[in-house]
Amino acid sequence: MIEIDGSFGEGGGQIVRTAVALSAVTGKSVHITKIRQGRPRPGLAAQHARAITALAGICDARTSGVKPGSSEIAFTPGKIKSGRHRVEIGTAGSVTLLMQCLLPALLRADAPSSLQVQGGTDVQWAPTVDYFKNVFLPALSSFEAKVSLEVLQRGYYPRGQGEVLLEVEPATLKAAHLKDQACEISQSTQSTVQGVSHCSNLPMHVAARQADSATQALQQAGFAAQITQQVLRLPSMGSGITLWSGHKGTSSLGERGLPAEKVGRRAAKELIIELKSGSTVDVHLADQLIPYLALAGGSYTMREISLHAKTNIWTAGHFLDARIETKEEKGIFLIESIL
Repeated sequence: MIEIDGSFGEGGGQIVRTAVALSAVTGKSVHITKIRQGRPRPGLAAQHARAITALAGICDARTSGVKPGSSEIAFTPGKIKSGRHRVEIGTAGSVTLLMQCLLPALLRADAPSSLQVQGGTDVQWAPTVDYFKNVFLPALSSFEAKVSLEVLQRGYYPRGQGEVLLEVEPATLKAAHLKDQACEISQSTQSTVQGVSHCSNLPMHVAARQADSATQALQQAGFAAQITQQVLRLPSMGSGITLWSGHKGTSSLGERGLPAEKVGRRAAKELIIELKSGSTVDVHLADQLIPYLALAGGSYTMREISLHAKTNIWTAGHFLDARIETKEEKGIFLIESIL
């Protein structure tokens, strides 16, 4: 039984998601304590418990302590099951964080799988579905994973009710050295940034203002932009914008009282920093890819090593023998996995 201190490093739900995901893949049982100990509401949140329960169903795992508020869980995996799976988070809990928890196991199944998830597609503190589809999945394909995502319906906080369909082919992952595409983009002022600006149950000018302000900021920095607009009528109300270019992306969500122009500019300014940094992936993708780096090997660079990345490296080290090394050179950090 592998013991994990859930208060280590970043000390959030990511430790739990990464630990149970790698437990399912490696077949090693895990016991996690002090879950989210330093947070205002310590213990498992409802969406964390739902992700663990869903993963347990996919890999026929035995569990204990998996309920909201719990500070300690045990997870003993069995055989991973392919086929059609559906998960209803029940709130506006992030569909992308749940998919990231289940995806490593589905890639190890003995046949193709589909995963339909209902919840929040564009919520705070999580990758948006557009980032997941246009940044994370293309980067994952470099490890020779074949995964596709269809967004059936967006869902915003607090009502959620978004819906996505993930299709996964089983794969033997191979080492990925992410470099050329993102390096060329970050060094070119002629590159085109892609994006989508969207709103639901709000005036159509909200999506337009988000897109226009982002486009203006990007153009001033020397980057062309092609941002599509979506004006929707859904069970939930909200707005947001996601921008991407190569292995880098950013997003910004609307808030009550926050002008749409600020939403667009915020996403653009964050992406400009990433594109001009000379790194190959953005800081968020860097930590999201660490489980795959530990499983298959590879390398990439980032402008800084976040606490999330350090925590994921530490967690992965409990399950896998890969040696993940980091080093800095001229303000850029190289992260490399040696199997």
